[in-house]
Formats: sequence, structure tokens, C-alpha cells
Amino acid sequence: MAEAPPRPEGEHPRSLVRAVLPFVVSIALVAFVLARLDLKAFQEQLARVSAPSFLAFAAVFVVSLCAADSLATVLVYRRSVAPIRFRDFFILRGASYLPSLLNHHVGQAFLTVALSRIHGVPLARVAGATLLVYASWMGSILGLSCVAIVLGDKPLLWLAVPLGAGSLYLALLAIRPARLSSLRVLAPLFEAGVRGHLWALFARLPHLVVLFVGTWVPFWFFDVRIPPAPAFAFIPVLMVAVTLPITPQGFGTRDVLAATLLEPFAPFPTHEERLAAIAASTTAWGVAITLIEIVFALLLLRFVTPIPTTTSAPLSEAGPAPGRPEFLPEGQPVAPDDPRG
Repeated sequence: MAEAPPRPEGEHPRSLVRAVLPFVVSIALVAFVLARLDLKAFQEQLARVSAPSFLAFAAVFVVSLCAADSLATVLVYRRSVAPIRFRDFFILRGASYLPSLLNHHVGQAFLTVALSRIHGVPLARVAGATLLVYASWMGSILGLSCVAIVLGDKPLLWLAVPLGAGSLYLALLAIRPARLSSLRVLAPLFEAGVRGHLWALFARLPHLVVLFVGTWVPFWFFDVRIPPAPAFAFIPVLMVAVTLPITPQGFGTRDVLAATLLEPFAPFPTHEERLAAIAASTTAWGVAITLIEIVFALLLLRFVTPIPTTTSAPLSEAGPAPGRPEFLPEGQPVAPDDPRG
């Protein structure tokens, strides 16, 4: 048997740096936030909140978020990948909260690989369906941007930015450029077409509502009361920021952005006290949902179907899972023997 090629020099140090860097950035950002506030006021803000009520809200949020996300996502995977049951996907989604602690996209990668191996579907096919999930999420954020512009009394011309971005993407789907639509990983996007994307966006709305409320309400526990109009402008920024591959669970990223955007809504006399209230909210919320997600994921991990180490068929040979409904370009099911599957 031929020996494996030697590992290039310096590869391990680079991998170690990539793994450690998000934690270093997170610690640095949190330290930056804490250095600017009144630590005594920070401790007082934490002490004045009812821990049982706060943790109960966090627990309800985590379970509701998993349920709403599972509902929106499983409907996409059912049409693009395999006839997955909601219960099975809910368990797998909850278990994916463990790798998601490193980064949201690590959890999505875990889901993608797991579904590919469990259902024997080519990884590229499942990855394409995951891109459709991402598209529905980004469409939701564009929708929130439109609401923020209207409620914030901004010039309606600003609507051209989110609406233009969404329209350009939908136009690309309708045109179906051959060079893009022929790529296996993009096939689920073009099969779904405009109608399928709008359907996926509609299914994503409950998840969007839960996530928005769960990002907004924790500030109210600390008397940082953000009115609806600015909430639609600023809360989506926090929602997106915590998913970026910058820091684990958004620690540091969330705190810096919240301090920058939300200080005017903290009803305290000094700059340091206002920052203390906001930092207490973001820190307590980050810690609470992290602990609850760990417990939740460990509980569900016991019920996860064993994941095969390989897919049941090679990527180049396996077709879509038999018996699953598929998307046509306009979102209509096709027969299993249709060559477009």
C-alpha cells in the first residue's frame, strides 16, 4: 500500500491558528466592551434580573427556535433530498447545536453531511438544498430590511436596495444560465425556481419571528426598551452578526454591536451605566442560551439515528433519493424517472 503523502510543513500550525483565532477575537472583543463600562453597574444589572424568569425565557426560546427552524428546513429537504420526518429532523437539528457552538455554519455543515449519509443522497445534492435554506433565510433578512425602512420613515427609494437584490436573484433563477444550472450543487436552487423560493421563504417566517423576538426581548429584562421601528433596523443586524464565522456563539461580536447601536435606548444617566446595562443583557443572554443549548443538544443526541461513516453510493453515481418529491424550475413535482432528477 502506498504511503500517504507527507503533510506539508506549516499546515498544522496554520490549522491551529484558524481553530484558536475565533476564541482569541471573542476574548479581545469582550475585554474591550468590559473596559469601557462601569463594572459595579454591570454587576448590579446582573443582580437585579430574576434568574429563573430569564432562564425560563431562554429555554422556551431555544426549544421554539429549534421547532420553527426544523419546520422551515425539513420542508425544503423533503422536496429536494428525501422524505424526512419532522421528528427525526428536530432531533438532528437539536443535536447540531453542539457543533454550532463553534459557529453556526459548522452546525449547518454537520446537518448537511449527516443527511447525506443517513439518506444515501450525494453530498452535493444535500449541500444544494442547504443553499436553498440559506436563500430563504437571506430573503427573510431582506424582508426585515424593507420593514425597517418603512417604519423608520426613511426615503422609500432605499427600498430599491433590498428589493433590487432580491429581484436580481429571482431573475437569475428564472433565466437559468446553463453554466450555473448545470452544476450539481446548484441544481436544487434552479429546480425550486422562483415559486419554490417564495414557498421556502413563507415557510421560514415562523423561524424568523421566533429569532427576532428572542433577540429583542432579552434587552427588556434589563430595561433596555427598544421601540419597534429601531428594533426592525438594529435587531436583524445582531441576528446576522452572531452567525458570522468571527467568534463562537457571537460572543464579543454581539456585545460590541449592541453597545454601538442600542446605547440610546438604555435609560441610565451616564455613558458607562448605559453600556453596563447593554453588556449585562448580551452577556447574560449569550451564557444562558449556550448552557441551555448544550443540555438540549446532549439530551437529543441520545435519540439521533446512527450516522453511517460513508454515503450509500458514490457522489458521481448516486442520483436523488428514490421516491422523494422534486422541484421543477417552477416548483412542481416531477416523476421519479424524469431525467432532470
